[in-house]
Amino acid sequence: MLYKYLRVSLFSLLCSSSLIAAEVHEFFLDNGLQLIVKEDHRAPVVVSQVWYKVGASYEMEGKTGLSHMLEHMMFKGTEKYSPGEFSRIMAANGARENAFTGSDYTAYFQTLEKSRLYLSFEMEADRMRNLVLIEEEFSKERQVVTEERRRRTDDKPINQMYEYFMATAYQTSPYQHPIIGWMSDIQNYTLADLQTWYQRWYAPNNATVVVVGDVEAQAVLALAKKYFGPLKSSKIIPPYPRPEVEQFGIKRITVELPAKVPYLIMGYKTPVLKTLSEDNHQEAYALEVLAYILDGGDSARLSKNLIRGQEIASSVSTGYDPFSPLTELFSFSGIPTNSHTVHDLENALREQIQQLQTTLVDQTELERVKTQLRASQIYELDSVFYQGMKIGILETVGLDWQLFENYLDNIKAITAEQVQSVARKYLINKNLTVAILNPITGAKK
Repeated sequence: MLYKYLRVSLFSLLCSSSLIAAEVHEFFLDNGLQLIVKEDHRAPVVVSQVWYKVGASYEMEGKTGLSHMLEHMMFKGTEKYSPGEFSRIMAANGARENAFTGSDYTAYFQTLEKSRLYLSFEMEADRMRNLVLIEEEFSKERQVVTEERRRRTDDKPINQMYEYFMATAYQTSPYQHPIIGWMSDIQNYTLADLQTWYQRWYAPNNATVVVVGDVEAQAVLALAKKYFGPLKSSKIIPPYPRPEVEQFGIKRITVELPAKVPYLIMGYKTPVLKTLSEDNHQEAYALEVLAYILDGGDSARLSKNLIRGQEIASSVSTGYDPFSPLTELFSFSGIPTNSHTVHDLENALREQIQQLQTTLVDQTELERVKTQLRASQIYELDSVFYQGMKIGILETVGLDWQLFENYLDNIKAITAEQVQSVARKYLINKNLTVAILNPITGAKK
């Protein structure tokens, strides 16, 4: 992420939960569309984001990648606008626009001069219900997506290994499938499949519009009523729940591909805010603090001990997302130095985990880490785009945007005992999947 650093004098101001909450206004139109407006008057710009509750985790076997393909096709024209016209008009009005697909959502966004917000609303409302899908454009875009997958995944050993890792770690969870889709699925689904997907999920009552910037909430509401208000809602049938089954031991895979260096991924199945009871939400915050203890910059343990200290890893990192709607992986990944193996790196990472399980984190280290974690969240508030991202993600995955009001306080309240408790409870062999990339010479077969 790109962080723009705030002056120290702003830190306490932006940490105020009441200030964050007071700036946000929430509305629902009669057709079910949710509108969230956050006023930020520091510059005459506005970010408009449309979030749909659909992504790769909604897809079934044989149809993976439909959400991502539809994202591409959303720029191919409506009854009113010809293919490519959306982007051309946005560029002519000085807007920056793009879209992205995730496991649990698909989002479209524009950054505009504030007087051009109406343009975003008018065109997003149009393609929400009036997209025209034609075979010629679909065939061309399928080739684009095929090449995108080949370039970003099939030709990149670490990315390809990560796909195999996810497919191994998850047995029943839809997170086992890649967002872009498996190549065989991309090559075999039809325009009719895409049309069905569009009609099923793209509706005002399955969308959240987030606006952040130099705007007045009531004026934005009036625009939303004008452009989105006339759209008809649909009957949205949620996907069948596919929770991950319990794991009963370590899973291991070795992937052999032409690569320059070996690579290691370790992932422990862990809960998130959505899967924990409200009484146990502190576990998700403790896991996030734990991730920062290990990988929160140059002073964190992995960098200090494994890269600079023991010189076992040339790079190493952790990952954990408390805002996922389904069981997540607390992951470790890294590249060993030339004088060490991936097995050395795995053992070193296990030693770091064991230390957290057996020895309480020193209070000085804990406070430093919590300050860093809180600061990284605060810095994001200096970007209108990331302000919108936080709101959009929370709402789309089924967590109230107001959850962020108390986020900083919840992080601050985490104790060393809670960090040790989640390390003991979740970072265990029973929850672990290990993947190793073993470089080979020659072309892939």
